[in-house]
Amino acid sequence: MPALLKFMKRVFMSNSTKGATTMSWCRRMLMLAVAVMSFGMAQAQSGYEKDNDIFKVGVEARFDYLNQAVDGVHDPAGSGFKVRYFNLRLEGQISPKFTYSWRQRFNRVNSVSEFAHNTDWLTLTYKPTQNWAISAGKQVLMIGGWEYDRAPMDLYFCSEFWNNVNCYQLGASVAYTTNSGNDTILFQASQSPYDTANSSVDYYAFNLYWSGTHGCYTALYSLNFMQYAPGKFDKYVALGNQFKFGDATLQVDLMSRGPKVKDLLFDNFSIMGEFSYLVADRVNIFAKATYDRIGDSTITASGLIPGTEVTRVGGGVEYYPMGGMGNRDVRLHAAYAYNFGLNTNEFGTALGKGSYLTVGLTWRIDVVSAVEKIIDRVVNKRSNRM
Repeated sequence: MPALLKFMKRVFMSNSTKGATTMSWCRRMLMLAVAVMSFGMAQAQSGYEKDNDIFKVGVEARFDYLNQAVDGVHDPAGSGFKVRYFNLRLEGQISPKFTYSWRQRFNRVNSVSEFAHNTDWLTLTYKPTQNWAISAGKQVLMIGGWEYDRAPMDLYFCSEFWNNVNCYQLGASVAYTTNSGNDTILFQASQSPYDTANSSVDYYAFNLYWSGTHGCYTALYSLNFMQYAPGKFDKYVALGNQFKFGDATLQVDLMSRGPKVKDLLFDNFSIMGEFSYLVADRVNIFAKATYDRIGDSTITASGLIPGTEVTRVGGGVEYYPMGGMGNRDVRLHAAYAYNFGLNTNEFGTALGKGSYLTVGLTWRIDVVSAVEKIIDRVVNKRSNRM
């Protein structure tokens, strides 16, 4: 393990000037991948990974062909073939009570500062008992709602709120889970999503979160206080609701925001809804709609500009070619959405009369498991020859 860490330090510190080119970063990513796979092979050969569960490595990527337009005018910058996501995930159990998790995005990294910014999370968790968990590091801001909760790689078009929230921040949290495991209550203190590098003071966020599963219903609720100025907080109430009936799933999120309690009453809010149905464990069809209304009370630091009232409507299909046994490692998708209304932020994502088409491929690999399978095949071939 020290050898791997030393190699990673050499990779990222060499030639790590602010003007590092994309090509040099590609070389570093290739070197890192070789290091990780080499370590995974060593772990697999020794059996250490199986015994200690300390080092799980996952690589995931999504490639899309996009076609975007506004009022019938093609958007060349937002269209064409894109690497939407290229992530490395590491997680494991250091000891019976300590676990860690790290996810890093690489498809937009051009400098050391961007590398740090594109660390989605890097968290250490301590579980003194089965009920309590204490975590610290870079974390996901605990805001309720199913659209917000899902991995970005698994979403194709989203609400204007989703596209503007700065959801990965440094912080700490403490969570209590009931003996049944059905309910978890969490409190988190972190940097505010409105905190910027240009700010002369630090802004903080305080989040109370509840997740609960009872029968066919699962809730993701939160009450959030996001500081945007000294002594001033933007307040969120987020209510995420999911209903599962066999292969059918309905998700409905209700979110209201504002610096004053009275602002939470239908002045600045979002509604997100999605219905999906899984056919024969291989084909998932879905329809989705989002609605964002941005009232006068909106904190403009959020990227949501007052006067916005925009609706997105669309749907799509996902196909899992390896899904016969519930495998989700490979996915093909096609989705389309159209926007109605007005977005007063000219740099926003859901612009009025905007259309969005995506067709693409997603794949995920458990690197250590893959290496173990390769080794097993080699050993079996040698055994058969003997």
